[in-house]
Amino acid sequence: MTKKTLILWFFILVKFGLHCIIVAPEYDLHRDEYLHLDQGKHLAWGYLSVPPFTSWTSYIILLLGNSEFWVKFFPSLFGVLTLVVVWKAIDALGGNLFALVLGATAITFSVLLRMNMLYQPNSVDILAWTFLYFAILQYIKTEQNKWLYIAAAALGFGILNKYNIVFLVVGLVPALLLTSQRRLLTNKNLYLAGIITILIILPNLVWQYTHHFPVVYHMKLLSKTQLVNVNRADFLKEQLLFFLGSMFVILAAFVSFFTFPVFKRYQVFFWAFVFTLTLFTYLKAKGYYAIGLYPIFIAFGSVYLEHLFTKKLIWLRYVSILVMVALFIPIFRVAFPTKSPSTIAQNSKRYQKLGLLRWEDGKDHELPQDFADMLGWKELASKVDAEYAKVTDKEHTLVLCDNYGQAGAINYYSKYKNIRAVTMNADYIDWFPLDQEIKNVILIQDADDDDKERKREQALFQKVSLTGKVENPYARERGTSVYTLLDAKVSINKILKSEIDENRWE
Repeated sequence: MTKKTLILWFFILVKFGLHCIIVAPEYDLHRDEYLHLDQGKHLAWGYLSVPPFTSWTSYIILLLGNSEFWVKFFPSLFGVLTLVVVWKAIDALGGNLFALVLGATAITFSVLLRMNMLYQPNSVDILAWTFLYFAILQYIKTEQNKWLYIAAAALGFGILNKYNIVFLVVGLVPALLLTSQRRLLTNKNLYLAGIITILIILPNLVWQYTHHFPVVYHMKLLSKTQLVNVNRADFLKEQLLFFLGSMFVILAAFVSFFTFPVFKRYQVFFWAFVFTLTLFTYLKAKGYYAIGLYPIFIAFGSVYLEHLFTKKLIWLRYVSILVMVALFIPIFRVAFPTKSPSTIAQNSKRYQKLGLLRWEDGKDHELPQDFADMLGWKELASKVDAEYAKVTDKEHTLVLCDNYGQAGAINYYSKYKNIRAVTMNADYIDWFPLDQEIKNVILIQDADDDDKERKREQALFQKVSLTGKVENPYARERGTSVYTLLDAKVSINKILKSEIDENRWE
């Protein structure tokens, strides 16, 4: 085994090791993770919220036992694969040992550690962006058409994971026109490769068509509920924070395209970055949407700095690596839920100064939103289980929730594996078990629900009672109520079918 290979394995082990300590035991899984895990139980070529790729991984996790270990393992694995692709890109650009170590350090101690913390499509999205750029790099370097087909496959599977990668292509097209690489547009293999991309995503396109393009509905919903509180200044500020310790490497990459003769033929990457980032800024996108842009530039910057830091400047090699690690330490203290919720709440000023307490509602809270979204779920599932155990007719009992986090968490943590909690929210609207008559309902309602007395349900059931609430003071679900509704007076199935039709596109 060569020295380079040993060092690569060292960084792989460091990254996996960091993922073992970045989440304190007081936290549950994140609300989004529960939805994605349930998608593995309902395999399809598309979903309201995401394309199908994540559900395939969820199915594998389900086959492996559905434990939290595997839920955390896969995003960590995708992060490691991103590290390996950057390593290979540095090697392809002629980088030696220092460039490889610099690039691996920049990737390991960056925002990618945070992105790979949660089981969401984002980890694969960043990997897909990085690998697609790597394939383009290899094509420019070798002019071998096989890299166009590899890039097409990467794009296809990237789209099946998250539609966000389309913005890479939108930025790349004008960048090609602006540089000498425009000759690629006359290469027939580019269009043949494009057919491969279309064939890969075709099942999802058919699914979107037959379901009346729910992706359009989902984007409108995001604009109304989340992106409305995003401003362009915050978006640009977040770009600086994501790779704060290694920003000098990324800036060096930008400079290298115009000053380093070997890299001038790769200027298309710089202009693609400019166009894509400009588009994201104009659309007021969430900051993390653009993270996939950066890893490939760490490869270019690392090789360029290796070229600069020689002879009298060789001492800067050691300094640059130490700087990245040193700057990451204070970020590590606030960017990850390594401390208990109460400790974070008692020392919230440092989080507030960095804007980490600002939720998507535009207001500051005691904990960062992602941390609050990892609390209260086991408590909720336990209280639902306590009521479910008392119901004698479980076969005709439905657990109806107010949001997908509640439904997914109950399905994940409940000791009753056939409980099948659902909601009128997200993909669950297609998963209602209406094949049998529903006589009882365990109802989960958010804290801001305005019908505490359940007046509507009083007319539908013989007995209605409040049986519990989420009490964790730091959970986003704090105050969520559990109601038990017994012995339906009317056809609940008929009511639910009507509400499903009404709620599907609202």
